[in-house]
Amino acid sequence: MALKVSTSQERPAVSPRPVWLAAACAIALVVVLAATAYGRGTLPAETRDPGALVQWGYGLAQTVHNLAAAATIGGLVFAAFIIPPTLRSSGRASRTRHDEQGPTTGAEHPAFTRIMVLVSATSIIWTFSALAVLVLGFADIAGVPVSGSPEFSAGLVAYMTELPSGSAWLSVVIIAAVVATVVFGARSPGPLAAAALLAIAGLVPVILIGHASSGTDHEQATNSLGLHLVGVCLWFGGLIALAAAGTALGKDTAAVLRRFSSLALFAFILVSASGVINASIRMPLPEGLTSPYGVLVMAKTAAVIILGIIGYLHRTRLIPALTRKDGPGAGRVLWRFIVAELLIMGAVSGLAAALGRTPPPGGEEIRAALTPAEVLTGYPLPPELTPERWFTVWRPDWLWIAVAATAAVLYLLGAHRLRRRGDNWPWIRTVLWLTGLAALVFFTSGGPSVYGRILFSAHMVDHMALTMVVPVFLVLGAPVTLALRTLAPRRDGSRGPREWIMVLVHSRPAAVLTHPLFVAANFAGSIVLFYYSDAFGFALREHAGHELMTAHFLITGYLFILSMIGTDPVPRRAPYPLRLLLLLATMAFHAFFGVTLMGSPTLLQPGWFTGLGRDWGPPALADQQMGGAITWGIGEVPTLLIAIGVAIMWSRSDAREMRRTDRAALRNNDADLDAYNDMLAQLQERDSRIDRQRDGQ
Repeated sequence: MALKVSTSQERPAVSPRPVWLAAACAIALVVVLAATAYGRGTLPAETRDPGALVQWGYGLAQTVHNLAAAATIGGLVFAAFIIPPTLRSSGRASRTRHDEQGPTTGAEHPAFTRIMVLVSATSIIWTFSALAVLVLGFADIAGVPVSGSPEFSAGLVAYMTELPSGSAWLSVVIIAAVVATVVFGARSPGPLAAAALLAIAGLVPVILIGHASSGTDHEQATNSLGLHLVGVCLWFGGLIALAAAGTALGKDTAAVLRRFSSLALFAFILVSASGVINASIRMPLPEGLTSPYGVLVMAKTAAVIILGIIGYLHRTRLIPALTRKDGPGAGRVLWRFIVAELLIMGAVSGLAAALGRTPPPGGEEIRAALTPAEVLTGYPLPPELTPERWFTVWRPDWLWIAVAATAAVLYLLGAHRLRRRGDNWPWIRTVLWLTGLAALVFFTSGGPSVYGRILFSAHMVDHMALTMVVPVFLVLGAPVTLALRTLAPRRDGSRGPREWIMVLVHSRPAAVLTHPLFVAANFAGSIVLFYYSDAFGFALREHAGHELMTAHFLITGYLFILSMIGTDPVPRRAPYPLRLLLLLATMAFHAFFGVTLMGSPTLLQPGWFTGLGRDWGPPALADQQMGGAITWGIGEVPTLLIAIGVAIMWSRSDAREMRRTDRAALRNNDADLDAYNDMLAQLQERDSRIDRQRDGQ
């Protein structure tokens, strides 16, 4: 395996040549052709033939799209979060600029330059490959060859504007084009981080129409596919960026590799777990493993296991060896392993694109007629709600399970690190944080979530819990404070997690979003805007709308409670009297909304709640009125508890201020009190002098 040798003493001995990136792409294209031929070889002949260009070019275009999207996302993550943008100075020249992250020369880091060149190229490729997928996808669905005829153009326009798959790919093209535009003009971490988030958002349309969307459980399959794609892009895209940086990393090689190793470990766990979940949803196990789809899944699984073993060797042996005397030899082996990872990842990308064109076992069978509940919700109507079924009926929401699991692991690692270095972290905060995460999983995957799309009253239980119960535990866990005490600041000019937390906490958007008046208005007003607009219907009908609704409820409640009783740093805190006033105002608003629902003769979203085919429980309107009572009752109890918490914090604040005043008085022998008494004596003497003068006249 030919590798490029470096002559600099500060740089690793070797790095991969650009030819290996091209080799990985070539392997991906070859694999997708072979896997597509294998996976679709058993299908009957199509009644309408779109031609060889569409049959084979569609998979190739998807593979190029996947590679370009991953490289763009990985490169942007490297540029915004891992690579220092400028070089550090080793001397004390007069031109050297000093800041709180250490001395820098102001010159752009060579590795940063390479990665930005990579991202500029891949973002353009991403845009045009997405456009190719859009055109070829229409031709594949319509069963017509690609042409420039007016009929083909008219059909393509209708496909983009009327069908979900066409609109989704049009969205991807637009997002990729915007990312490419930002990349060409951005060099600072802020815009690059925004571009990275936008690029990850460009995966969402693909996720919603991906091959998981045809599974027996669309929502669970979509969530697992989304987690899978994000993990792959962070992992594979990061590898591409790492290979592109190569010897330009110089003396920052070991630090950059350690950072990427942590990211790759997270991505590996995400990819492995979500892949298993998605495969179990898409095909019956174990008999489905003998089908073409199952064989491709097993091949992909074997490749991921090999990549995990290589990553383990990186983390435990090769990266630590870079800082020892055997660094050059370890560096040679390390870069060879990275090349091997790239080649295997290329093959995995080809397999992934082929899986999108391969029907799962039983996918060609005609399903029985769906029930009204399955048509609307995507799952069968659950049995009649009873007290025990609140806790026994579950439909896992893998997105929020992944969020909760990640947050729990990071929090426990942070608390353990503090204790290991001798610092104290209250155990009660850890218990509160874990309780909040457990409640989050329950209210997104348990009975309240399942029945929340069947009964309006159950939906209000879920809503109020996500807004006013779960955030209380999370806020009292003080995660930002723990992160700031745990994370070490970086000294090479890059922005790590600690630096980004500080940037966000002190940013103008944070000052607006956490302003006491804004959070109170958002907390109280969004409930009306949500339920008396089509946003409620969108959240019921669409999976994306449901997840956005959950995120909105959770974030809105978290920010409100943070402004009331939180200890994490925020730009501005309201004085205690204003906090109590805002709490009383929101309590009254929730009570008004609940009473309005209780007396309303109009059913919200009648087409949904009357079209489920539910033959148990109260009528839809009576259930909605019950939901109004729940809104009033659940909303008032947490608000009163929070008000008690504010009162306790106010009392403790006064006590702390009194103790501080007493300590100051002891230090200066009551100098302030003596000065105050002297002032009163002078005023009294002046008044007496004025009275004597008046009497003398």
